[in-house]
Amino acid sequence: MIRFHLKELIADKEFAEKRRITIGEISKETGINRMTLSKIINHPGHSTVTDNLDKLCNYFDCSVEQLVTHIKDIEHDVTEEQKDKNE
Repeated sequence: MIRFHLKELIADKEFAEKRRITIGEISKETGINRMTLSKIINHPGHSTVTDNLDKLCNYFDCSVEQLVTHIKDIEHDVTEEQKDKNE
């Protein structure tokens, strides 16, 4: 699963700029729909296009690695191990 760090990046930018940053502002500055941003923030594993990743990296002046992290799917790994044992 992909984990987005958008909440953390917003908090860091708010702290650095000493002001509140809204989803509406991010939407306006990046051209990403507010609903898409809300889903990225509130729905773990939400899928989005790479163009949105690029826009968010530009807005937050960060790398993709700072925006997203890959979380290994434990259930998938257990299933693969079981398949290996059965062979």
